[in-house]
Amino acid sequence: MAEAADFQGTSASPARRWLRRTGALLAGAPLLAGLLQLPAAAPAQAASSSPVSVSLDSLTPGAPTDGDTVTVSGTVTNTGKQNVTGAHVGLRVGPLLNTRSAIDAVSRHPDDLRTRTGPEVGGKYVEKFAKLAPGVAQHFSISVPVDQLDLGQDGVYEFGVALSGQTSAQPWDQTLGIQRTFLPWQPSDADTKTRTTVLWPLISTSHMTARTGPGELQTPVFLDDDLAKEIAPGGRLAQMLDLGKDLDVTWVIDPDLLASVDAMAGGYRLQGADGTTKAGPHQAVAKQWLAKLQKAVVGKEVVALPFADPDLASLAHRGTSVTGSLSHLKDATDVAATTVKTVLHVTPTTDFAWPVDGAVDPSIMKVATSAGADRVIASSDSLQETAGLPYTPSAARPVGGGTTAVVSDARLSTAFEDDLTKAGSATLAVQQFLAQSLEVNAQTDAQRNIVVAPQRMPSASQAQAMAAAVKQLQGSTWSQAQNLTAAAKAKPDPDATTRIPSTSAYPASLRRQELPRTAFEQIARTQDKLDNFKVVLSDQSRVITPFGRAINREMSTSWRGRGADADSFRGDVEAWLDDLSDQVKLIDKSETKLSGRSATIPVTVQNNLVQPVSHLVLRLTSTQPTRLKIGGKAYDEQRVEVSGGHSQSVKFTTAANANGRVTVTAQLYTQDGQEYGDPVSFDVKVTEVTPTVMLVIGGGVLLLVLAGFRMYTQRKRAAARRADDDGPGDGGGTDEDPGNPDASGDRLPDQSDAPSEAEDPEQPSDPAPDTAPENTDPSGTGERVDR
Repeated sequence: MAEAADFQGTSASPARRWLRRTGALLAGAPLLAGLLQLPAAAPAQAASSSPVSVSLDSLTPGAPTDGDTVTVSGTVTNTGKQNVTGAHVGLRVGPLLNTRSAIDAVSRHPDDLRTRTGPEVGGKYVEKFAKLAPGVAQHFSISVPVDQLDLGQDGVYEFGVALSGQTSAQPWDQTLGIQRTFLPWQPSDADTKTRTTVLWPLISTSHMTARTGPGELQTPVFLDDDLAKEIAPGGRLAQMLDLGKDLDVTWVIDPDLLASVDAMAGGYRLQGADGTTKAGPHQAVAKQWLAKLQKAVVGKEVVALPFADPDLASLAHRGTSVTGSLSHLKDATDVAATTVKTVLHVTPTTDFAWPVDGAVDPSIMKVATSAGADRVIASSDSLQETAGLPYTPSAARPVGGGTTAVVSDARLSTAFEDDLTKAGSATLAVQQFLAQSLEVNAQTDAQRNIVVAPQRMPSASQAQAMAAAVKQLQGSTWSQAQNLTAAAKAKPDPDATTRIPSTSAYPASLRRQELPRTAFEQIARTQDKLDNFKVVLSDQSRVITPFGRAINREMSTSWRGRGADADSFRGDVEAWLDDLSDQVKLIDKSETKLSGRSATIPVTVQNNLVQPVSHLVLRLTSTQPTRLKIGGKAYDEQRVEVSGGHSQSVKFTTAANANGRVTVTAQLYTQDGQEYGDPVSFDVKVTEVTPTVMLVIGGGVLLLVLAGFRMYTQRKRAAARRADDDGPGDGGGTDEDPGNPDASGDRLPDQSDAPSEAEDPEQPSDPAPDTAPENTDPSGTGERVDR
């Protein structure tokens, strides 16, 4: 970025610039005198590596004013092989730094012995050590009234902490180690204060899967319990919340984080490596974190990113050629406001887009604004100044088409990206941040609006350093806080660049981290499967919500640098959707045998989901309709509705025209004609019944009927003859014989009375006596039995 302060001749205040130059010369005079008095060996020693490491662990206050006492503490460590004797730690005030580039130069080599840093304050404001043994660290702490530092005009001063002493190899007093930093000096309120916007991001990686438990609650399943560690006391997000609540910042929140923590608070499960799940134990932690956040954002501006913080650059460079990709960004934007309002009970701002690291090109700007955002947070490293402005311009830049690029200051935004786990590194980062901010304010008397957009997911130590710097900045005499919307609406500088860099200028290091085109193709495939699945459900929200949000997570910026994890996540989402879709399926059938011209074939549809399915059509198709027709044609269809956890048998009427084996295929379709699930094919063996066989069977039945009728008439005639034989005999008396046991007086016939064969010969047409016992043996093999 072209630095305004690097071109002093064009300052808006020439008199002020002249005073600064004069002060710098005066401040450098003692340094020059000191250099002339150095022993000959000193330059050679200075050129070598530092035998003593100096760590500046604390400098308070970071931006002193009149009457303050500056306290510096830290450690010195002998990193050489010789004892250091006659050592002492002293403070040195260097020259006034009049440009932002000068501050950068000091920051690049803060411990270089070859660069001198002003004279030592000396006197009683030193800490002495009789001896420093190799490898031993010694703590120091020095407090000095600010009026003893001989600070002149307002501005940023180089400030050093140096250890001087001697070794046996070089027995003279010399500087053996130094740590340079900055001392901003603005004791009274500046005539014009910079309006500074600080973004405070609450963003995490993707934690929730697409899987949910059965039942009405649909208990969410998490990949792991890492989110609980982040929001637990002492965790990264817990510290971001605790630190941010006391600062005047703009909260930039990924709604996915809110949805995930809210899901945890309602009960969640953790996914195991073997596919099983177990109950998550941190509901109370989630509830506590959400309650704190709800209080922290009251009265503050909340900017909601699209759900799951989609990677706009990956989408622009790799995804727009895949149909449907942009629709996911629109969906993620639409759901963002609802999520934030539901969980935090505040209405967020949703018209800001934030590409990775603020790097933009024309395609990224087009994608960023396609979902309705008309303000894009960019970096000054991307929109570099080319007009030679002698100052840092305001953030707002109209770039055409009603879009505003809100350009963050790269130096201030990246001040906390290094490893700040050590106190010395954090202190240097804070002082550099304050120095750059004061130098921006000193560049011109015109008021400007500056935006600080730090990294998306700062570590706990980075967050602590950020908070320390912002707290001091907001209590300073040269800056005042402002929210992001106000910065975007501020009057733009007419001389600031509005040219969006070309696509070829996009950083190669960032491009290598983008999601590949195959990722967007898989996302599109998963969406197609979801669209096909949801139409058969009675309650579509049970799959639209978890899978829709999972697809948003598949496009998250958080996958950068984690390609294998991203592949695994997308694969799991698609596999789980396939598994659910397969719960509605056709049951396999074995060969079916048909006898006769017509028959009914049943096909079973099984629904193992907890909810009913409908809007399905089952089609049964004959591959040889000349032999076997379904419903009088080549195929037939029937609508299907199956309750949750049940199966339903659908019957199709068939008609056979010829013998043989015919393959039949059953396939489910959605009502819009899309195939659903796998088809089921089975063979139907047709045995056609011919007219000749029908005639034979009919003749046999007729013979049986005639035989039965003859038997019936013969039995009736025999019964009539027996009735005639039982009538009164010739010459029988009519008087009763009291000794005859036949009370009726009828005489039972004896053998002599029976007619002789000659008298009543049997007729050839008479039936044989019907007295033969029925044959009860089983019928023979292949014999037809009618009973």
